[in-house]
Amino acid sequence: MTSRLPRLTRRSLIAAFAGGVALCGLAAAPAVAQEPTPLRFSLDWRFEGPSAPFLAALEKGYFEEEGLDVTIDAGGGSVESINRVASGPYDMAFGDFNSLIRYRSDPASVPVKAVAMVYNKPAFAIVGRASRGITEDLESLRGKTFGAPAADAAYAQWPIFKDVNEIDEAEWEMRFENVGFPVREPMLAQGEVDAVFGFAMSSAINLAARGVPKDDIVVLNMGDYGVELYGNVIMAKPAFMEENPEAVAGFLRAFIRGLEDTIANPTEGAGYVVKYNDVARQEVEADRWRMTIENNILTDEVAQNGFGDVDPARYERALEQIDLTFDFQDRPALEDVFTSEFLPPKEERMLP
Repeated sequence: MTSRLPRLTRRSLIAAFAGGVALCGLAAAPAVAQEPTPLRFSLDWRFEGPSAPFLAALEKGYFEEEGLDVTIDAGGGSVESINRVASGPYDMAFGDFNSLIRYRSDPASVPVKAVAMVYNKPAFAIVGRASRGITEDLESLRGKTFGAPAADAAYAQWPIFKDVNEIDEAEWEMRFENVGFPVREPMLAQGEVDAVFGFAMSSAINLAARGVPKDDIVVLNMGDYGVELYGNVIMAKPAFMEENPEAVAGFLRAFIRGLEDTIANPTEGAGYVVKYNDVARQEVEADRWRMTIENNILTDEVAQNGFGDVDPARYERALEQIDLTFDFQDRPALEDVFTSEFLPPKEERMLP
């Protein structure tokens, strides 16, 4: 029997062609886009100048380009940042490295780690007024009265500062008044104290905003007087690092882009700040961010080694100084509190 071949009609040819195109289209269709990774981030303080690079990365879509859905919240202090990451709902946070070291000395602590050093030089400072006799010479501190909030991070480093610089409070006739944070700068502006302890970019800029002439404001950055401590870091929850390593790396890449942008244009960076803080003034926050860049971020060490890393030898010297003010339960090694594994290559971390 003769077999009958299927009859090819015009309609069947068109159908076959259309089916082939459809199959090709399916083969060439891109994979379904993955949902962005949610990431909740806590600052150490209010939305002010130093938050500019984080907000720039958010507003310019840098986090989104890394596949991240980032939420940034204001903070309640450096210690609170650690607590928010250790046991709270936050995946990453911005806070003080020295507080993290103290926290991790407890063997029962949650193994939170820093993943990028932001303030290569700490913001701890003594801020005074030239009209009250304060100069950059430490001898000018003799016989003076200081506003020193008991909970202030800068005042907490005073034992280190005075040990390194061989200052005897009694012999120097120094007086310390426990003042609240809200009245610290007003008291200095009104001449009720001669100097205060605080973060340089906070106290100095707040004084200027209150009308104190800039040439009357004297900033003694503790990092310029023998204090080897590092400053603020970006830290991450251990479970988040383990489960989402690319998200951590992507966050840092996006942050560094925001950092570069706001270093190049601090005024633009301050514009992002006032968008999130309706009582902030753009010119004030731009000045605050410029001071942070100059005093705490663009140091000689960063120029040589790139942004974000920690020098092991300096870390050991910092531990020795922390030892002056804190009894370690278990002295943490560098790898216990910091990892550079999520940082971009060094050549991508050389800031302008």
